[in-house]
Amino acid sequence: MEPGEIRLYQGTAPGSEGWTQHVNETFSVAWQTRVVSNVVDPTLTAFRPEPARSNGSAVIICPGGGFHALSIDSEGIEVARPLVARGTTAFVLKYRLVASSTADPGAEMMTKSRPEMDAACAPIVPLAMADGLAAMAYVRAHADDYGIDPERVGILGFSAGGTVAASVAYNYEAASRPAFVGAIYLGFLRAITTAVPVDAPPLFALAATDDQLGLAPDSVALYTAWTGAGRSAELHLYAAGGHGFGMRTQGLPSDRWIELFDTWLEGIGITTSAPV
Repeated sequence: MEPGEIRLYQGTAPGSEGWTQHVNETFSVAWQTRVVSNVVDPTLTAFRPEPARSNGSAVIICPGGGFHALSIDSEGIEVARPLVARGTTAFVLKYRLVASSTADPGAEMMTKSRPEMDAACAPIVPLAMADGLAAMAYVRAHADDYGIDPERVGILGFSAGGTVAASVAYNYEAASRPAFVGAIYLGFLRAITTAVPVDAPPLFALAATDDQLGLAPDSVALYTAWTGAGRSAELHLYAAGGHGFGMRTQGLPSDRWIELFDTWLEGIGITTSAPV
């Protein structure tokens, strides 16, 4: 565990007793980015604005990586930075993952067939959802410590992290209810769903139509579920951007997706413009 990380559980995380793998950080050649794998002890890392710039809101960020790794930079730390600059406290979540046996979990994942991926991820998704719910409950319970409003804490996830965020949005209790949910090119089919809660929080969904994994319809499906239940939702689909763009610069309109997210947060009353 790195300095400054917050453990979500005292002792072994429930459901992963007997796990012997050790968390690892490496550069994925397949994904051309730094990744974290073999998470056994889920943690949060806080990124805080200057007190004078804080607007009292907070977001838990769930990086993606197919439940085999976490794209910790472009879908985690680099997402936190602009949010913090706007006055939002950000927490990057390391949730539990499928055990990886190689030095490149991204490449390892890509060798698996769809049935193999489904079999590997099925027992992990409930644990990752539990970590998302625990993260929500922790931040809300410790809101005073971070100078934030417990009623303005939400969750934002990318790809598999979007699966975690959506699962949290369906399965929260009072202590872990997010004030808002953001799902960026999520994999909705693996999400743990029930009926849309009667008090479901506002939803922001975004993806690219040319997503290589064919996941753009998943964002439409989540949006349709929310609006069908009469809940607030906003959906954006870029023509181009692919999958996994996060905070990468591609010279495309999708490079500026976080501006849409920021505008949405302000529009639903979560944030206010940061002081100049």
